Amino acid sequence: MALCYPMAVGLNKGHKVTKNMGKPRHSCRRGHLTKHTKFVRDMIREVCGLAPYERRAMELLKVSKDKRALKFIKKRVGTHIHAKREREEGWEDDNQWYIHNYSNIG
Repeated sequence: MALCYPMAVGLNKGHKVTKNMGKPRHSCRRGHLTKHTKFVRDMIREVCGLAPYERRAMELLKVSKDKRALKFIKKRVGTHIHAKREREEGWEDDNQWYIHNYSNIG
């Protein structure tokens, strides 16, 4: 225990020590996306395309119905946080689609 005040008794008794900081546990990286996993998921998305509910959500996002899209995705996916992640993913896909299709015009 680190010494706050030089006292011989009480909670802060003892000699000064520096805390030994170990490296983070391997279990702490759970949920962290690796390059390989991202690559594989992108490849699968490219080959398989979108699920029907994702297509409908994209249509809702295109006409700026963000809240309706979130509610729709939440109903299909199950949780609010997963739905928000899906919606953000849809925004990114939608923007890429828009840029890809309309960047050559004008």
